[in-house]
Amino acid sequence: MPQHFLLTAAARTISLKQVLRMEEADAWTMFCAIHWPETRGAPVCPRCDCPTCWACPRPNGAPRFRCTACRRDFTPTSGTLFAFHKLQIRDYLAAVVIFCDEVKGKAALALSRDLGVQYKTAFVLAHKLREAMALEVGELRLGGAGRHVEIDGCHVGGHVRPGNRKADRRDRRLAENRSGKRRVVVVIRERALSGTSLGGTVPAVFDSEDAAASFIKARVDRASTVHADESSAWNALHARFDTRRINHSVEYATDEACTNQAEAYFARLRRGEMGHHHRISGVYLVRYAREASWKEDHRRDSNGLQVRTVLVLVTRTGPSVDFCGYWQRSRPAA
Repeated sequence: MPQHFLLTAAARTISLKQVLRMEEADAWTMFCAIHWPETRGAPVCPRCDCPTCWACPRPNGAPRFRCTACRRDFTPTSGTLFAFHKLQIRDYLAAVVIFCDEVKGKAALALSRDLGVQYKTAFVLAHKLREAMALEVGELRLGGAGRHVEIDGCHVGGHVRPGNRKADRRDRRLAENRSGKRRVVVVIRERALSGTSLGGTVPAVFDSEDAAASFIKARVDRASTVHADESSAWNALHARFDTRRINHSVEYATDEACTNQAEAYFARLRRGEMGHHHRISGVYLVRYAREASWKEDHRRDSNGLQVRTVLVLVTRTGPSVDFCGYWQRSRPAA
């Protein structure tokens, strides 16, 4: 039986110990090298893209530069998700390592204890990292000629506790006995061809599976072969795609149809919810879903490569619209 990838040495190319032993200057050097790879870490003005800048560090020694063209001051985190940061950059690098090492997700409370910061700080930082991961999904389209795409839905949230006395209990499967907070995560997952990289995973959140039709049509190439279960919500797919169905009440997979890879994604999402987060609010559900899809797609990458990929996404993403001033309620979360 082959060894699981996470048990191999190839999965461990960076450790939290290495990051925490860094001097602050070394951590800044690492971040600059990832932010400006074309100039090998030399600063480039985020406003006018001028590569001619000189150093004018802050009184505490943190790096700051001044552009010779527009005369504006900037730091390595200016214009990125880490803009307006308050912690040392080494703490942010450590947070990324911790976040990537947790394959099922990382609770904000646990992250706050690891970093020695308030829960609010860890909560916002975790969601900023999820925002960076979601950048990979963007407008990604899956499938194509000869490609197989699996589609499935999973109900999340809206738990209704049963009554203490048997006489007070109601059938929670009925709509009138539900809380109204239950949402559906619909995932589109492309199977990888043999000898190629892993296929992509694109999730979205809806009130019901029936509402996902337009999302599926926009994200799946028409030439794809689509695999789905027996839910009536997927009947409309037959008009657009070569659709194959599997009846889970009879069997989980056949040579013709299978949605096991979509189910594997939901297993990761469920375990993250039950084992780490315990409860996911509806407004944030799509962020947790995208985090799970990113980790599913990068599960065969070493943790060092995952950390570097997240940091690249952080530098390519501007300041968070939803989480800059979140706790001051200057902007609503979305």
